[in-house]
Amino acid sequence: MERSETIQLTGVRCERCVHRLAAALQGHEGLVHANATLLGELTLAWDDDLTTREELLSALAKAGFREAQPV
Repeated sequence: MERSETIQLTGVRCERCVHRLAAALQGHEGLVHANATLLGELTLAWDDDLTTREELLSALAKAGFREAQPV
């Protein structure tokens, strides 16, 4: 089943950050679509049978990006 979500991330400050973010997700099994903005908004779509939201966030955390906590 395909799922999608828009997540606010910390650590996205420039175009190079967006490229690092893309590299962190490249080749991730089950990832269908990812689109990030310079404001740190990341829209993800993934196949829930092949990967999970947590696995995607873990891959991003290894590259220095974390989900922003609500204020």
